[in-house]
Amino acid sequence: MKDEFLFCPLGGSGEIGMNMNLFGYGQPGDHKWIMVDIGVTFADDTIPGIDLIYPDPGFIQEKKENLLGIILTHAHEDHIGAVAHLWPKLGCKIYATPFTAVLIREKFKEKHIDISNDLKIVELNGKVKLDPFDVEYITLTHSILEPNGLKIQTPAGIVLHTGDWKVDPNPLIGDEINSKRLKEIGDEGVLAMICDSTNVFSAGRSGSELDVRKNMLNIMGRLKKRIIITSFASNVARMESAFYCAEKTGRQISLVGRSMHRIYKAARQCGYLKDTIEPIDPRDAKNISRDKIVYLCTGSQGEPMGAMMRISNYTHPDVFIEKGDSVIFSSKIIPGNEKKLYKLHNQLVKDGIEVISEESEFIHVSGHPNREDLKDMYNWVKPKCVIPVHGEHRHMIEHINFAKEMQVPYPVQVENGDIVKLAPGEYPEVYDKAPSGRLYLDGSISVEENSKSIKDRKNLSSNGYLEITILITPKGNIHNNPIITFRGLPIYETDEFIYGLEDEIEKTSRTFNLSNKSQENNLMDALKISARKFTKEKTGKKPLTNINLVKI
Repeated sequence: MKDEFLFCPLGGSGEIGMNMNLFGYGQPGDHKWIMVDIGVTFADDTIPGIDLIYPDPGFIQEKKENLLGIILTHAHEDHIGAVAHLWPKLGCKIYATPFTAVLIREKFKEKHIDISNDLKIVELNGKVKLDPFDVEYITLTHSILEPNGLKIQTPAGIVLHTGDWKVDPNPLIGDEINSKRLKEIGDEGVLAMICDSTNVFSAGRSGSELDVRKNMLNIMGRLKKRIIITSFASNVARMESAFYCAEKTGRQISLVGRSMHRIYKAARQCGYLKDTIEPIDPRDAKNISRDKIVYLCTGSQGEPMGAMMRISNYTHPDVFIEKGDSVIFSSKIIPGNEKKLYKLHNQLVKDGIEVISEESEFIHVSGHPNREDLKDMYNWVKPKCVIPVHGEHRHMIEHINFAKEMQVPYPVQVENGDIVKLAPGEYPEVYDKAPSGRLYLDGSISVEENSKSIKDRKNLSSNGYLEITILITPKGNIHNNPIITFRGLPIYETDEFIYGLEDEIEKTSRTFNLSNKSQENNLMDALKISARKFTKEKTGKKPLTNINLVKI
């Protein structure tokens, strides 16, 4: 029986974010595995109290003795954000290039985990041998330092996993895309390419960081007062452009926000940003003339605790903004953030502050491939099969159509959990399904999607809370009136509501023997039902209801 070469995404297929991909090789039921990326996505308002979501690794956790390593393509949160949360469940080696490794160490340091023995640094264009896998890092261009594609070779053939990428002829920091090596890999014969689908609907090319810099310089040259630039902290090329433009326009620059400082420090540690002007402390920047300072800050997506939001609310301790100043939003609006960002823009404009965004000026380019970029990759690699990932279903279906236009013989559509047999066989195909799902970081604890804490919090957020405490005497009588408390209910006549609910409680309680302990649970259930029914009639809400029976 021939060995199998398998691919299985556990996250990032059918969504943009939360990337986790598995490659397996071996006899049926006895595969060795490697994992490529281990990322997060960010929760929205529909899941109150939750910040991070990451893939459920249960499928590979059961096989962790055969998990040879986690290979990280680059340092964006949707590719590395879950590593410190999930690694304790897996316990394997982690492989990353120097810049990514610095940020990984920080994540484990925050968790008080010593990862020094298990984190292996791979030099740019380096190789990792995890028998039967030979993995080669291929330098690409993206919107972060050291983005890599992966050539994954087994006895059954070669797979190219692109990770996140674009074709940028002038990335400003880091090397250009290694098209020469990609062509060589294509000439060797590529069994399958696992490819980024983010911008498959976008015509032309995604654009260059150099062009953004040129336009940003023109914009900043005409601005007369204080300038605040907000961008993704991880985009070090954009950070360098802000430094460059500040220097060229005779301004000093100050970094604002923890992530901005963290990324700057990591970049410097790895040998980048050596030729830029030194940033000054925001506390010192307060003493500099408005026309001589630029702030580069976090919060480009309107995050409530981001520096930009606190500046706009006039609650930031060190950075002040006033009429006549300008804010440059040098980033794309992530889908789902439109409402809060436009609210932020409107507030700034209302206060007499000029807002410059990608809607009005050319101050951002994507880090993902448009259709012309994709054509280049297809022509270099010439894969027999393409499996679109890193996209919603609409992106991946369009990518399948694009692959057909590019004459790819076997495009394969997948979703999280699909197991694709790349070899052996006449052609790659989905042949099995692995369990997949999501885990929520609830405070500091990982919980499942259907956890009671999440359900309760959703109910609380939409229906409010009702608590009834009944004091019972030794003879089984109710002592005085019940203690009733509630939160989040649309009640204006409080006394009327409480008196009515007390009557309902009394009616329900009469049918039970309060001195009979075996009836206590039945009574509590009955009280909960009658209390919620009464509240629904009076308010239209069915609150999360808690009943306490206290014997005195």
